[in-house]
Amino acid sequence: MSVCLLQLSDPHLLADPQGRHRGVAARPALQQALSQGLAQCPKPPDLLLISGDLCQDESWLGYVALRDLLQGLPLPVALLPGNHDHPQLLRSCLGRSAHVAPALISIGDWQLLLLDSHCAGQTRGRLAPTQLQWADAQLQSGTGPVVVAVHHPLDHFDPATDWFERLAQSRRLKLALAGHIHQHRQTSCAGVALLGCPSTLAQFTATQPCPLGRADDPGGRWLELQPDGSWRDALLRWSA
Repeated sequence: MSVCLLQLSDPHLLADPQGRHRGVAARPALQQALSQGLAQCPKPPDLLLISGDLCQDESWLGYVALRDLLQGLPLPVALLPGNHDHPQLLRSCLGRSAHVAPALISIGDWQLLLLDSHCAGQTRGRLAPTQLQWADAQLQSGTGPVVVAVHHPLDHFDPATDWFERLAQSRRLKLALAGHIHQHRQTSCAGVALLGCPSTLAQFTATQPCPLGRADDPGGRWLELQPDGSWRDALLRWSA
């Protein structure tokens, strides 16, 4: 049977409950995204992925707010650190209630490989050599199709694509999901599709046309993964 994912991204929460980022109240925006995203999924998702920049001020109270917002959801949650995150605080606060990158999750016939591209003090992403070795080992040793989830898209990495081309040598890798760019985007590398996700908060200038014609609205992405390694997706948008 197929399995479904709901991807949300870049909520930029703050310790202040009324805190605003880019002119938008961050907590209500994520609350709306959770409600609208789940309601708009063509099929109920089996897992929620939030792909980084979880807490703009990298505060303990920001991660507590995220934990409170996710508490009681009827599905497991996977979280990625972004450049606007504190990975140690994230794991301390949410490590018992969510899957936090780096991690490998089995979901139906697929495996979801969560990677941590956070690099302290840097906007661009980077994977430590030890993490890349671990990821490579997971692809070589397991079975079934794999989707990689990482905060930074490939053009926001240093170096850009070497690490991904290495992982893509495994024919198990079928799809990669990213955040960071606050927009829908679909490209490819080494024959693998790369999907960028809108933000739940505010959008950057689109580099590709929005399929729904709503590039300025918050949004997310729904994906259905088939046992044979094929997949389909639907872009989700809602009014701010």
